[in-house]
Amino acid sequence: MMEERHFAEGNMKKAVVILSLIAALAGTAAAQVQPMDDSLKAPRLTARPDQKMLVVEAKGDPNITGQAAFGLLFKTFFSLPGVQMAAPRARWSGQDWSANAKSEWTGYYALPLPASVTGLPAGIQGVKIEVWSYGEVAEILHVGPYANEAPTIEALHKFIADKGYAIAGLHEEEYLVGPGMGNAPPESYRTIIRYQVKKK
Repeated sequence: MMEERHFAEGNMKKAVVILSLIAALAGTAAAQVQPMDDSLKAPRLTARPDQKMLVVEAKGDPNITGQAAFGLLFKTFFSLPGVQMAAPRARWSGQDWSANAKSEWTGYYALPLPASVTGLPAGIQGVKIEVWSYGEVAEILHVGPYANEAPTIEALHKFIADKGYAIAGLHEEEYLVGPGMGNAPPESYRTIIRYQVKKK
């Protein structure tokens, strides 16, 4: 469980940078994102359809690279026709977080796209459209400050193992409520933590 604790400590700073920037860039649109039902505070298995995403990939300490990555993501997103604000997501490469210095992390910062978006304007660089695969996933809602994520991550990992599953994808976070979203205090921040899973 020390791996998850190490991850959560680094993730706290990462997420503060991410959501502060989201609030600044998305403004009132971000505040309109609706939180999920509190029943997800208990981990669950569910099926999710694949999702077309606008993605910026950035390697390095997310406290350094995250701001620029999300800046480029939002600038591109709001230049596309027919898009509507949805909860941003991020995926992080590597499962053994304790073995990786933050400078070696690769983040995939993303926003969901409607099916009507089939390409990017000419001249756009550093942003791509891709489909994120899902299928069967395990997920849990973390409510509260990012510094307190470790027990939530541990609970999800234990749930996955107890159900006879193994993690089959990257660590994913979906940011529902955070700094600047409806003036929510840290105790009300809401983040979905999610993994693709498969039967052992």
